[in-house]
Amino acid sequence: MTDAIAVSPESWIAARVAKCWPGARSRALVAIKGDASSRRFWRVGIETTGLHDAKTNDVPATAIAIDLGPDDLPLYVHALRLLPEPLPEPPWLSVQRFLEAIGVAVPRLYAADLDARMLLVEDVGELALFDAAQRGDAADLYRLAIDQLLRFHLEGTRRLEPDFIAARVAYDERLFRWELEQFLELGAAAAPGVSRAAIMPELDELAARLGRLPRVFSHRDYHGHNLFVQFASEGASRLRVIDFQDALMAPAAQDLAVLLTTRDTARIIAPRTEQRVLDYYHATLIRRAATAMPLADFLVSYRLCVIQHALKVIGRFSYLERNGKRGYARYIPDAIAQARRMLAQSPEFPVLRAGLRE
Repeated sequence: MTDAIAVSPESWIAARVAKCWPGARSRALVAIKGDASSRRFWRVGIETTGLHDAKTNDVPATAIAIDLGPDDLPLYVHALRLLPEPLPEPPWLSVQRFLEAIGVAVPRLYAADLDARMLLVEDVGELALFDAAQRGDAADLYRLAIDQLLRFHLEGTRRLEPDFIAARVAYDERLFRWELEQFLELGAAAAPGVSRAAIMPELDELAARLGRLPRVFSHRDYHGHNLFVQFASEGASRLRVIDFQDALMAPAAQDLAVLLTTRDTARIIAPRTEQRVLDYYHATLIRRAATAMPLADFLVSYRLCVIQHALKVIGRFSYLERNGKRGYARYIPDAIAQARRMLAQSPEFPVLRAGLRE
């Protein structure tokens, strides 16, 4: 914690760039559209003054400034009182250190100012995995995403300490059910004609079954817009991971459901590609002796996670639209389609399946 200041982000950024790289200075700031959080982001151009050589002084051409906003925790942590507050530091910092230690390719931290609630971090580029996959090679790129995810699930889970923030928050029956309540309260228009009394027992069953699954260290929001592709000169690809501050303990298939079905991912991940990626994930676990779960059971857990994730998204995006964050409602039909697709694979949850029927 340094230099308690009450200055503009622009002034803070200029001061930190000059401190991180003596002889360099910030130039144009470009605001970057964040997702649903209250954080703000800027891409910062950096130039040297001519007195220093950018290469020899390791001065990046750009960096990302983050205004952490007024709150570090997602809504469900407050609603369910999952962590004592205040926190000793923003989760972005502790989770970034942990991920860096286990070899996940997260952005480097250049500067942090907890009083100003500002960070200056590495710029990982502008090519999101989702956009790169639209150009082709979706299956290969999504296998790269699986390789990174396995670092979370295997190395991350193995090295967790009990007092680490992510180890203290579980995606358990209570949290799954809380998210399904938001679907009932705000997203029920997606299932017209189905009463709360009729559908609640099935949602309770869904939350209970998910809550009984083994949990691993999880990113929680591991989708194609939070992963960025960097191409090396020899053609190799590398993925970088952002938006990890809400990491927690979750069923392994939950991250896969997010990766393969979030928003309009169906545009690039056809069912055949989805199956190849799931097979690759499970086969890697078997090869490393990291699971005893048969493939059939793993696929059932994935199906349950996709159904829950779709219902959660319907409720969450309805909530965001209601609170003035526009642009999310257009993804609700995609979530309904994913839920229908998974519900059609089993006779389970007949009320929900009938309610979401076209």
